[in-house]
Amino acid sequence: MGTSTTALKTRLEGLCERYDTADALDRDPLSVLFGYEGPLDREVAAFVAAHLAYGRVDPMIRAVRAALAPLGARPATWLRERSPAAAQMTLSAALAPWAWRFHTGPDLVAWLLAWKRLDLESGQGLEPHLLPGPGESPDGALSRLVQRLRTELPASYGSRFSLPDPLDGAACKRWRMFLRWMVRTGWPDLGLWSRYPADRLIIPLDTHVARVSRYIGLSHRATPDGKMALEVTDSLRRLDPADPLRYDFALSHLGILGDCPGVRKRPTCAECPLYAVCRAGAARTATH
Repeated sequence: MGTSTTALKTRLEGLCERYDTADALDRDPLSVLFGYEGPLDREVAAFVAAHLAYGRVDPMIRAVRAALAPLGARPATWLRERSPAAAQMTLSAALAPWAWRFHTGPDLVAWLLAWKRLDLESGQGLEPHLLPGPGESPDGALSRLVQRLRTELPASYGSRFSLPDPLDGAACKRWRMFLRWMVRTGWPDLGLWSRYPADRLIIPLDTHVARVSRYIGLSHRATPDGKMALEVTDSLRRLDPADPLRYDFALSHLGILGDCPGVRKRPTCAECPLYAVCRAGAARTATH
């Protein structure tokens, strides 16, 4: 990184002061999870919310809430208390009219039943299925689960979009988001899983984080793929080895809330906490 570690860390802390807020959380799918009390109920909600976390934020959050509504206040209990056939029948009827962009009601029913199967095997939700085994990397464990789901979910589900594999070079933004919510203990995440290595989490790379990361030197790659996600995470790990995703929420909401224009406009950029370390801002300053 061209910018000193100390300067960049100071600016990112300033970004957190601005965006690590309740108002920003309200514009994030993570906010849905706080409507549930039990750890496994929150896990089910997270499994759905992260899976659907694409597109415009406000309608996406509405779609997530509608998707979870048939499960009531205790989604995990609802799924555990019903047989697969009974759960499928009830959910298929309730979610028949539901849709969110590339996902339909039948897709969501299959996704919920997948959680039910995996939980039945482990008795502990999804953490055991995503824990790295001996000699296995966290991405190896994620790939193992993804490949299993590709064989178990309906062929019409669309594996490349819905089930990206990190070992194929995919950024896996929504899986990374789910893992961050479950594992990381710092605000605003839930920290429900105690065995997954938090220092091995990888950033949920989206277009907003990718663009800002290039501006501030966290990555020099042009394509927001798996390699870029690893490069950004490695840069952030140098700032905070134990909690590399400390700044993810703030970085993403700088873009989600429309505060980063993505172009070099000093009048709108000058007050940004990252302005002094942003290459776009520096280029603008040099010409004016």
